[in-house]
Amino acid sequence: MDSVADALARWQVVALPITHPDAGELVEAVQQEYVARYGGRDETPLEPAYFEAPDGAFFVGYLDGRPVASGAWRRRHDVVVDGTTATAEIKRMYVAADARRCGLARAMLAHLEATARAAGAEVMVLETGLAQPEAITLYETSGYNQIPGFGFYKEAPLSRCFARRLG
Repeated sequence: MDSVADALARWQVVALPITHPDAGELVEAVQQEYVARYGGRDETPLEPAYFEAPDGAFFVGYLDGRPVASGAWRRRHDVVVDGTTATAEIKRMYVAADARRCGLARAMLAHLEATARAAGAEVMVLETGLAQPEAITLYETSGYNQIPGFGFYKEAPLSRCFARRLG
C-alpha cells in the first residue's frame, strides 16, 4: 500500500462531464458497491446537467493516469443548514478498492469543498448510509455533523445525512 504522501504525489483531479467514459466507469463501480452493501443501486434521480457549472461539478481522480476516484457536487437550494440555502450536496464520492487507505478520499473531499466554496456554497451536505461505516468516519473526522434527512432517501432507516460549514 502506498503512503499518503507517495499516492498524493502521483494524484491528479480532473473536472469532466459525468457522461465521460472514465466518469461512467467509476459511477458504475460505485453503483456496484451499493448493490453489494444495500442490495440495490442508488435510485436518486440524477441528470448530467446537475453537475455542470455554475451549479455543479463532477471530478475524476487519477492515480498514475488511471481513474480510481470520483466525486461530484450539485447545488441544493432546498436544503437549509445553519440558516442558509447556499448548500452544495456531495454525490458519487468513490475510491476504487485497490486505491483505498492512502488519502485519496480525503483529498477528493477537500477538492469538492474548495470548488463548491469557490462557486458560492456556504455549507456542504451529503447523504450516506449505515452500510458505509468508513464513509461516515471520513465525514465525521472531516468536521461533518449529522443533520435531519433530506433528499430521495430521507425516510430510509439506513440513511444518514451530514453537513459542514465551508470556511
